[in-house]
Amino acid sequence: MPHTRSLLRLAPALAGVCLSTAALAQTCEVRSGPKPPAVVELYTSEGCSSCPPADRWLSTLKTPDGVLALSFHVNYWNHLGWRDPFATPETTARQYRLKEALGGKYVYTPQVVHNGRDHRNWTGQSARDLQPLPAAGAPGLRLSRQGNVVTAHLSASAAHPKLAGYWAVLQDGLVSKVTRGENAGEQLRHDHVVGLYQPVEPWPGAQAHTTQLTVPAGGNPRVAFVVTNPTLTQPLQALVLQCPT
Repeated sequence: MPHTRSLLRLAPALAGVCLSTAALAQTCEVRSGPKPPAVVELYTSEGCSSCPPADRWLSTLKTPDGVLALSFHVNYWNHLGWRDPFATPETTARQYRLKEALGGKYVYTPQVVHNGRDHRNWTGQSARDLQPLPAAGAPGLRLSRQGNVVTAHLSASAAHPKLAGYWAVLQDGLVSKVTRGENAGEQLRHDHVVGLYQPVEPWPGAQAHTTQLTVPAGGNPRVAFVVTNPTLTQPLQALVLQCPT
């Protein structure tokens, strides 16, 4: 069997592959390849009757197909009678930040944002219809995990004076039986739900950078890191890590 260091030198052929061996003390990692994924953000709520079709569409998008799908549940529909259990103040604040960056007059659900731009024609689209992020200027990114600590290793990028980013811990296969509000009586299923959203402060793009996240104990969630412009609104690179159990 080839030594692990030899395997890592095969990137980008192994881009998107998670490695775990005794020699690495149960560390697993993934590296960015030559082409970044498309980044699709869905802003949704269980209190919104028009959101379930968008939730189902997002579930069709998969990381191996070159798409990082992120479901951000928002809390401003909770007053309609059903409190969305996956909505947080942080994920809601992100949508308001995007509204300002995009020059929008209001926030709404369901909203799909593709590579940092409002994307209203998502119905019926597949992963192959979604353009990836531009490869030019995308910084190199490697994610590694040891225990409950995930580290993002970022290469220097002369193309960007400053970079920022955010962590997203993703949950799949979540099911809710809604008993009140606009979706009363419905059983809703969600994938790619951002259960933890943590922004990272900007750093000089010309310098290599590392940042860490401690994931909650228990389970083996997918962990994504998205590199952005300093306002956190325009993705430039993205990677998701799923370690073997």
